[in-house]
Amino acid sequence: MHQTERNKNQNIGTLRDIKLIALDIDGTLLNHKHKVSSVTKEEIERAVSQSVHVMLCTGRPADFCHNIMEGLNLNGYLITVSGGEIWTPDRELIERKVHAPEMMETLYQLGEQMGLAMWLISTKQVYENGAYPDSFYEEDWLKIGFHTDDADKLATMKQALSKYDDLELTNSHPNNIEVNPFGVSKAHGLEKVCKLLNLTLDNVMAVGDSLNDYTMINQAGIGVAMGNAQQEIKNIADYITETNEHDGVAQAIRQFIK
Repeated sequence: MHQTERNKNQNIGTLRDIKLIALDIDGTLLNHKHKVSSVTKEEIERAVSQSVHVMLCTGRPADFCHNIMEGLNLNGYLITVSGGEIWTPDRELIERKVHAPEMMETLYQLGEQMGLAMWLISTKQVYENGAYPDSFYEEDWLKIGFHTDDADKLATMKQALSKYDDLELTNSHPNNIEVNPFGVSKAHGLEKVCKLLNLTLDNVMAVGDSLNDYTMINQAGIGVAMGNAQQEIKNIADYITETNEHDGVAQAIRQFIK
């Protein structure tokens, strides 16, 4: 585990009273087999036993998260689609932000014109692998993502998207762009949850690897970048842990939850 340059002269573990751990899923909690290691599960259970809230904060939709939460014996709050939805422990919706159908149609058409792979997330289902809706006006749309291994195409798409003021652009991998409605972020979701728990973001340890984790890692009391994180995330993190293949989440919990 490596402390970053920004905090090399501080023992940040003694500067924050961590009461909530926010975990990204892909590239963070899960390894390449899409599993949570036994070591990581043990450390999460230890944190919970010390009255620390542990929650998932992910770009994935809610349905994807429930089995993971059950496997970890977690029954707390949940932040999904990169902050587009916030859920109570009883799986009741607290907040949801959606794209206008006209915007979704425009975004889809841009992706088609550039020949990018896409996935579209509505409140009903996920469209991917070439399956797309007949109409954008019959569902509520949470997010759209674009993927290509062509760096030039990706840059062109990002430039085209930057012309719209009512979008939030992030990614979950260097080769994709994820588009949420303006104002959506994991940090915003965490701030909402903290208020419900009578905490502040200073009480949060946030762990992630991609640009859709940027806001929560930047604003949390302790922001932890995975060893496999994108460089932009490592640059703003308070601490860099091991990779998701080497129990990075477990090591971060062990470091800061004594």
